[in-house]
Amino acid sequence: MDGREFIKMHGLGNDFVIVDARRRGFAPDAGQVRAIADRRTGIGCDQLIVLRLPADAGADAAFTIHNADGGEAEACGNAARCVAWMAMAETGRDSARLETAAGPLDARRAGPRAVTVDMGEPRFGWRDIPLAADRDTLHLPLARGPLADPVAVSMGNPHAVFFVDDAEAVDLAALGLALEHDALFPERANIGVAEMQGADRMRLRVWERGAGLTMACGTGACAALVAAHRRGQAGRRATVELDGGTLEIAWGADNRVSMTGPVAVSFRGAIDGALAG
Repeated sequence: MDGREFIKMHGLGNDFVIVDARRRGFAPDAGQVRAIADRRTGIGCDQLIVLRLPADAGADAAFTIHNADGGEAEACGNAARCVAWMAMAETGRDSARLETAAGPLDARRAGPRAVTVDMGEPRFGWRDIPLAADRDTLHLPLARGPLADPVAVSMGNPHAVFFVDDAEAVDLAALGLALEHDALFPERANIGVAEMQGADRMRLRVWERGAGLTMACGTGACAALVAAHRRGQAGRRATVELDGGTLEIAWGADNRVSMTGPVAVSFRGAIDGALAG
């Protein structure tokens, strides 16, 4: 088969097809991304990740993130863990620097199949999210069904976090798409539903922009911890339980958010030329 090699990985069920384009260029259009991401006729994934040569000589790898709907994302915490693990496996080191559209990310090994990523500083200005107009990002005037009064946070990508008494009771599959596309979000938004289970633990479900309901969302977990702390509902460190498992999130005194969680390899293969172009 004259195809393009890939590795299928996931972080807590948030799954990725990763293509290494450092030696052989790969610039998939939106249609190709959708075809590869299709779970019936393609390989199936939440995001297609393309590794590229970094512009920064100090970086180990650069990558772009293509959502299953064909659009691009600036940041993805679970993908960052997977790419960092690949980079560390290549270099034999216990740390890696990644180049992304949201800026550089530093990662370190946290176990044989676990990685900690410095996700950078959260931002709260309405232009940083971004919002369509000047609004209080600690109490957004947004409501749909049982959801209301979210916190907006940028972790390099836009998030709206709603706090609820029972995350399982929310029909996020029915509400997520409309909230993602609300006119308040000119670049759309990731939608989180968080149930506080203590000052250091929460249950989180996420509708991911361009991908829909996901098993886990790393930037969403970071945004949820930051939002909960800003609302006085959590400390600066918490275990965040997602559908696919748990992430450890910490918002340090240096204003940087770190995320620790597992990575897993599912399989390797080659994308048929009809899909890869």
